[in-house]
Amino acid sequence: MPVYIDPPTWPGHGRHWSHLVSDSSYAELHAFAARLGAPPRAFERDHYDIPAARYADAVRLGAIEVGSRELVRRLTAAGLRRRKHPGPA
Repeated sequence: MPVYIDPPTWPGHGRHWSHLVSDSSYAELHAFAARLGAPPRAFERDHYDIPAARYADAVRLGAIEVGSRELVRRLTAAGLRRRKHPGPA
């Protein structure tokens, strides 16, 4: 099953980031991220944050480029979307 990546348009910590997701399993996502060399701390709930400098590497390894909305759509359809929980009121 494929792994997907959106464009590095998300700012943070002085860089821009992409999101890397799987539409089949977290095991597949973790295995791909390990091949890419992404550290475990880059995993956040349902995706890996990938810096713009590593975007092309992810695509070379086989990640499929999709827009951010399509990435979320695929993640949700697969039942793998984990939203942030709202904090205490």
